[in-house]
Amino acid sequence: MLSDLVNETVSENSYKRIRADIIFGRLAPGQKLKLEKLKETYDTSVSTLREILNRLASEGLVVAEGQRGFHVAPMSPTDLKEIAALRLLLETHALEQSFQRGDVDWEARLVSAHYKLARMESIMASGDTSQTEDWKRYDWEFHQALISACGSRLLMETHAAIFDKYLRYQMVALSYRGKIAADEHKLLLDAALERDQKTAKKILGLHIEGGVEHALARKSSLQD
Repeated sequence: MLSDLVNETVSENSYKRIRADIIFGRLAPGQKLKLEKLKETYDTSVSTLREILNRLASEGLVVAEGQRGFHVAPMSPTDLKEIAALRLLLETHALEQSFQRGDVDWEARLVSAHYKLARMESIMASGDTSQTEDWKRYDWEFHQALISACGSRLLMETHAAIFDKYLRYQMVALSYRGKIAADEHKLLLDAALERDQKTAKKILGLHIEGGVEHALARKSSLQD
């Protein structure tokens, strides 16, 4: 029925908004998620909100407290390091597959994604942080483009979920590493176009490790 489709669309839109607000730090780690307040903010029924928060709990972005409700999942150095290690494992494997399967269309996607990211990195380097979310969106698109020829939808989806958790730490720490990260992205692009797996995996490892160290240094309040 049409009403069911409308309700489903509203629910999905609310889910995406709340999820994005958690990832981009607008809903802070550990914050209590009061249903009545969320109802006003997201213009969604309490029953729908419960479904959404349970869904986010299954993704590890929200913690369900039984009868006490929900709160945004906390953050810690240990958690970040585990997320980063899993991201590296998945992305390295996907890179290998993409380098083997990638065609001209894949190369075109990659070059286009890097162009947009590099433009945004130049803006960030100038000190203009007004487009921080666009910068991270293009960062995500570039890394997704790198592995987009891997041939596995499940691998792509799993990597995307882990990348979002990694991104959450970067956003909360407002972590931009400047020229170092930009240079690493360019090196990853060059290695991909040359199908140089060894170099790409080395750069990717340095890239993720550097991001972890920078995030922890900027967010000294993170504690286990």
